[in-house]
Amino acid sequence: SGGLLPRFLVSEGGLHSGLMLVQYMAAALASENKVLAHPASADSIPTSAGFEDFVSMGPHAARKGREILRHVASILAGELLVAAQGVDLRRRATPEARLGVGSAVAYRLLRERVPFLAGDAVLAPLLAALQTLVADDGFVAAVEEAAGCSTAHESP
Repeated sequence: SGGLLPRFLVSEGGLHSGLMLVQYMAAALASENKVLAHPASADSIPTSAGFEDFVSMGPHAARKGREILRHVASILAGELLVAAQGVDLRRRATPEARLGVGSAVAYRLLRERVPFLAGDAVLAPLLAALQTLVADDGFVAAVEEAAGCSTAHESP
């Protein structure tokens, strides 16, 4: 952070691990997603005494895709938590700093669900709350509306 923010995004990083574990979680899930992204079709095995040479791996691919999406929601939840914590800490150092209109809406919606972390805390319920926020279409719509760049999803 170039000295702009404290280590681990807590005031007393030597005593508290802060949000360091969010980085571990995100790195682990991103690595697991790389494994899950391996094509399911590459694992098709001949069956029926060699009579059938193709076994549909569609259901397997769908399960892997669903798991990747769950991981991405967890990673985004962690990113939002870290971003809000960084905004709060930066505002302490630079009170006149302002967020953009879309960022301000995202920050407000996020802070309605999770508090500023002064020290170590159990992160699982906070991340779960933010995963719900990430999955809510209203979150993106509210940010886009505030920013004046609504991209309503229309069918052709």
